[in-house]
Amino acid sequence: MCLPCHSPLGVHLRDFGLKQKVSREGVTCDWCHSVREVRFRGPNPAAVVEFSLVKTGPRKGARAVVHGTRYAEVHTGSGICAPCHQYRNAAGLDLLTTFQEWRASRYGRQKRHCQSCHMNRVAGDVVDPRIQAVAGAQINLHEMPGSRSVNQLNQAVRTVLAARRSADSVEVEIELANVGAGHSMPTGSPMRELILEVIADARQGQDFTETRRYRRVVADREGNPVELEHEAFFRAATVVSDSRLAAEERRTERFRFPVPAGIPVEITARLSYHYSPVGRADSERRVVFRTISRLVQ
Repeated sequence: MCLPCHSPLGVHLRDFGLKQKVSREGVTCDWCHSVREVRFRGPNPAAVVEFSLVKTGPRKGARAVVHGTRYAEVHTGSGICAPCHQYRNAAGLDLLTTFQEWRASRYGRQKRHCQSCHMNRVAGDVVDPRIQAVAGAQINLHEMPGSRSVNQLNQAVRTVLAARRSADSVEVEIELANVGAGHSMPTGSPMRELILEVIADARQGQDFTETRRYRRVVADREGNPVELEHEAFFRAATVVSDSRLAAEERRTERFRFPVPAGIPVEITARLSYHYSPVGRADSERRVVFRTISRLVQ
């Protein structure tokens, strides 16, 4: 179930034990540039791949020294991302819905494709100098930043913090807005979370912390919550709740901390992305990408 996206060449070679180096390389140049089209006929999008000495891409007129080249429209749009970013499991639940979220958003309606955010265009050579291309051509960077990128996360979510005194407490409002992602935040696995922590430090021994989490909660056919990521792909059958920020959604969160008048309070809002629930080290699972503080006298 995992290998078609994480080692597509391994599946093609039937090397399910990943004994060959090319299988362990994961998603390779050869795989993506051998995709000819993506079909949406079944429950899940499927890539049509043809391995040959002719490689497809989004540029017309590109010529390579070591292999043939051919323009393919599939490389110009979000459809090429769909086979690995849209997935319905055997229980009939749309578990990975990034492509579906994009298509339903303004980004999808305006044909602003995934590549515009995850494969920015720059001036440069195509792949390497052996490619015969026009000098200064616009090409797509292949870094493909996602939820591990602090810069990408900061571009996606806007945060505004306001705090004021109210009698014997401090009231805090935080506006969260998904202004830069053409899909929900977070997207992908339902175990991924956007986490907002708000801390009130009264500087006299009184600290208060509240946490809000934005995620999907899924359950099996009997209604039992599914907590492990890999089990969701097999057992999840229904969405219990979905508190994620949809594309372009704005939401205001309110907090109240019991701090008497006359005591200065530092309010800190911290946003983090829990992107790898099965990571083995904390640094692999969660990245803090935004911290805002205000002092309330």
